Amino acid sequence: MEDVLEVYKLPYDPIRPVICLDETNRQIIGETITPIPSKPGSPKKYDYEYVRNGVADIFMMFEPLAACRYIAVTNTRTKIVFAAYLQDLSDKYYPLAEKIVLVMDNLNTHSLASLCEAFPPAQARRLAERFEIHHTPKHASWLNMAEIEIGIMNRQCLNQRIPSMDMISFKTGDWVCNRNSLALTVNWQFTSEDARIKLKHSYPKYQTLQSTSIFRRYFSQ
Repeated sequence: MEDVLEVYKLPYDPIRPVICLDETNRQIIGETITPIPSKPGSPKKYDYEYVRNGVADIFMMFEPLAACRYIAVTNTRTKIVFAAYLQDLSDKYYPLAEKIVLVMDNLNTHSLASLCEAFPPAQARRLAERFEIHHTPKHASWLNMAEIEIGIMNRQCLNQRIPSMDMISFKTGDWVCNRNSLALTVNWQFTSEDARIKLKHSYPKYQTLQSTSIFRRYFSQ
């Protein structure tokens, strides 16, 4: 946990950008009956029945210190797809960076090993060396600021029935452009010092070295 929190203390550096990456999914839902439009004093009305048109996977790549985020939408979630997004992050969005400091969770596909399944060895190695990985602990994905952005996106953009993948791509793309143009970001305040106080129960129990038999044995000689 403190590893990620110390990363968040780093100052802005375009040569070593700090990027938070996370993904979510969204059901693609169509209507069986045309909704009744809203009118004064009456909201838009939807029928309870719907058509399920699949699931969209949405990648969020968020650079908090630059107030910038990128979205990618697909209908699959595989190691190959994840590797393609890492390539975009490296070669399309941050080609001039010396090292990309990447914060992400421990999802089984979220590994540099995914590069080996998508690219020839030389290219996989080149891309792997572009990243410095920092994983959030299990059950602590709230430490990933990309998850905060996903929550905002869900409330502001995806809180409705959306019937197609193209429409999800359009809506999320428009949301990203608007949020980037306003330079909106996350003002992260939680530190390692805070964690040692507020999350003390999450730290392993320790015993002072002076009270152990090992200490007495080696330092009494």
